[in-house]
Amino acid sequence: MARSRAFDVLLAATDVKAAEGDVRAAGPLPNPTLSAYVGRVFNYSPNVPGCEGCSHYAYFAELSDQGLIEGAISRKRALRKEVAKYALTAARLGKTDAERIVIAQAKIQYMQAAAAQVQVEFTRDVAASLERSVEINRVRYPRVIDEGQLARVEQEAMRAEQDVERARRAYRQEQIDLAVLLGMQGPVPELAVDRDVLRFRVPEVLQSPDNGNLLQIALENRPDRKQAIARESGGEAAVTLAKRSRIPDISLLLQYQQAGTGQSAVQPPTLSVGAALPLPVFYQQQGEIGRAEAEREAASVARKRVETTVAAEIASAHNAFVTARAIVERYESSLLERAKRAREITQVQYNAGSATLTDLLDAQRSWVQVNSDYNAELVNYWAAVFMLEQAIGKELTQ
Repeated sequence: MARSRAFDVLLAATDVKAAEGDVRAAGPLPNPTLSAYVGRVFNYSPNVPGCEGCSHYAYFAELSDQGLIEGAISRKRALRKEVAKYALTAARLGKTDAERIVIAQAKIQYMQAAAAQVQVEFTRDVAASLERSVEINRVRYPRVIDEGQLARVEQEAMRAEQDVERARRAYRQEQIDLAVLLGMQGPVPELAVDRDVLRFRVPEVLQSPDNGNLLQIALENRPDRKQAIARESGGEAAVTLAKRSRIPDISLLLQYQQAGTGQSAVQPPTLSVGAALPLPVFYQQQGEIGRAEAEREAASVARKRVETTVAAEIASAHNAFVTARAIVERYESSLLERAKRAREITQVQYNAGSATLTDLLDAQRSWVQVNSDYNAELVNYWAAVFMLEQAIGKELTQ
């Protein structure tokens, strides 16, 4: 859906269509021009003896090739088409680049929606657990606990219900944001997401990532770099075309003219061949050449900037990936289990009377916070993976 319906991709597709039109406009042969006139000759009388069939009407016709032959010889038309083709290539790569960015954004947003869904389910479980604790402690009141302790347990249960509502609100907002990225129009539906996508795993290519290898992959795959190269090549072709345009546009002419008829006609039927061209006396395309050279230099600078940006994005995304991976692995190897174990032990101690209600609630909040943080770090990890995909211009996950 992101590839076919995202608004940025659709806008880039219109640029491709416009560039395709420019290629068609630059390629065809020029249409010949036909001019024809009919007039009347004054001060001429055809009604004289020996001029039977004479007429006082004048005729003139001219056929011009509009520079067709000259354009083929000088290759101006071929150069115009070459410039247009480079622009079309750049437009197509621009669409591919829009897809690259939108797909990474859609993947990240999907992960955020999945994480929000997991958070809703987790807060519901926490709220249900605390509600059971409230029921148990109401039975223990006032023989085992006092009113203050019961009030604290009830307060925690109500806070848990508030957390459920906040999680629902966040989940719905993530759905809305995902719908916008996917180009959905009209009322936003409830989007079902697969929570299993959040499961921690490392793509094979990123098992032992190397900055140099990733940069090489990026330079070979990034469509924005290829687009910059196409624009630079197009700039070179535009400079050649501007210099070639100093050759005058020569039009070959075929003329026929006649004024009157017969032997005594003012202008007997005459067929002539000629040529028309502007004389490059005062101006020799200096402005167009200068502009084309400036645009070529700008395209060269843009390509270098893209290459520098690619290297920076690779380094940034690689750093984020390594850090996020280490954090998630630490959660899964110890933090989650220790927080869960601390909560369970404190619950047992509280039931045995060796731990206070404050100890139990602190352990409960710590366990909830660790799980919420783990959920957020999973999103950060996958965001780093997808930003790395975006940086190298190649999908690493499906």
